[in-house]
Amino acid sequence: MTTIVAFHAHPDDEVLLTGGTLARAAAGGHRVVIVVATDGVMGVSDGESARLGELRASAGVLGVHRVVHLGYADSGHGAVLYPDPPDRARFVRVDTDVAAGRLAEVLRLEGAGVLLSYDANGGYGHRDHVRVHEVGRRAAELAGVGRVLEATVPRDVVERLVGLVRVLRIPLRYDLDVVRAAFSPSAAVTYRFDVRRFARQKRAALAAHRSQLAGRGRGSAIMRVLVRLPLPLFGLLLGREWYVQAPSASADVVRW
Repeated sequence: MTTIVAFHAHPDDEVLLTGGTLARAAAGGHRVVIVVATDGVMGVSDGESARLGELRASAGVLGVHRVVHLGYADSGHGAVLYPDPPDRARFVRVDTDVAAGRLAEVLRLEGAGVLLSYDANGGYGHRDHVRVHEVGRRAAELAGVGRVLEATVPRDVVERLVGLVRVLRIPLRYDLDVVRAAFSPSAAVTYRFDVRRFARQKRAALAAHRSQLAGRGRGSAIMRVLVRLPLPLFGLLLGREWYVQAPSASADVVRW
């Protein structure tokens, strides 16, 4: 048994790329901890934000034992980087070693054996996700965590999913050039986990993020489509999860 710490940028990120892995690890008897860099709130935080409450609900569905918020503000996505709110810094503006020090504290306290983070692209390029990659690697170094697995999706799989979306006439907009540059090439992928038997938990965990489901953006539209899918189709689309093992991490094989 080991302790697995999953480091994410915002509430709801824990589900899409790692939800099945976390549920599988928890079901296997491992201690699972989620650390989120931001509460997903762009303005002044009201303390325990609604989004953090939704994260805790999602974590409960997945069997996660503890949730930690590092205390930073969402940096937003797009060309504009807004000023810091008066009560805290935006994650992207925080010095890497400062943020990594906070995460390393959690890793040491938990005696983490594995850190889950994001690939170098931060998946699809969100600046907070790229920052998770940078901070995660540095924190593992500071805390002496020898095994870092960075969540990703093979690019050829992303292209096939886009093709399936087109065939099923699911109303999602996408830029194929962006898709082809996102995530990681298949040759870089180290681990492929089949998590289809945890599809029900993963879908329920996604549904726990009610504020996001009610939003008007593209991400919210995608989430609404996903939580309404029949379970077999949801499992087909989101029943596998992929990781790149960080080069500095231990070469030992992960078995969960």
